[in-house]
This record gives sequence, C-alpha cells and structure tokens, in this order.
Amino acid sequence: MKLSQIKTELENLNQVNFILPEGIAVPAHFHVTEVGAVTKRYIDCGGTLREESKVSFQLWEADDYEHRLGASKLLDIISVAERFLELKDLEVEVEYQGDTIGRYGLEFAGGDFLLTSTQTDCLAKEKCGIPMGKPKIRLSSIAQDQVCTPNLGCC
Repeated sequence: MKLSQIKTELENLNQVNFILPEGIAVPAHFHVTEVGAVTKRYIDCGGTLREESKVSFQLWEADDYEHRLGASKLLDIISVAERFLELKDLEVEVEYQGDTIGRYGLEFAGGDFLLTSTQTDCLAKEKCGIPMGKPKIRLSSIAQDQVCTPNLGCC
C-alpha cells in the first residue's frame, strides 16, 4: 500500500486500527513512534547491485492504556514527515514488536489497516541454478515404453 492510499483512507476514519496477519488487533493504545524514509542498497547473490526505497511506520505500545491515536493525528505526523524527509509516494512497510521486530506489508479492508506477512526471496534464481517452476508435461506426449507400470519394476 502506498503512502497516498494510506492518507486517503485516514481522511475517512476517526480511529486507526492495525490488524496482525493472524487476525489479532494491535492493542488500541499503540503509538506510531516513527515515520521514516528507508533506502536499502545491496548486492544480491548473483552480484547485481540493487536499491529499494520505502516509507516505514514503526508501531509501539506502552503502558499508557488510555492513549488512542486518531486518524487526524496520524495524518499530522505523516505531513510533518513528508515536509522534513521529502517522502515520496512509496510502498509503506510497518515495523511491529513481536518476539523480534517484524516487518509487514500493508493493506486496507473493512475500515482496518491489515499487516501482511512478507517473505524473503532469491533475486538471482537464474544465476543460482534454482528451478523457476516445474515443467508442464502433457502425459499423452510420453512414449508408451517410457510409462511405468507395476509389472516393469520401476514403481
């Protein structure tokens, strides 16, 4: 979800709710402790230089159970970050503390922001020899003498 989409959704909300991938709500007394611009430069395992940029939100909860972050307050925080950090309209990544800091994608549905699971991946599969997928073979194209039957001893 891009930053502009988040701002559009926030304009129609009073309160802000984040839901973890398991369907559990982030406690209502959470804080957004950071809105940042994150750029990562790296070399993938195939030797290609890469760069990716995102906007980052960090969610945090304390013992101030009466705290509630309203949509207008989050819009104000985003506005300050846009002004000082010159944020672009990039994908937003959310950090939230579990057993360790988790990094999540973001979607919006039913009035809630949904934290989505993210995955690692090899970006140079063709250089690592990782198969791109199983080849599809039409069984009718296999010669009859190549077909395994119970009497041939190949099964």
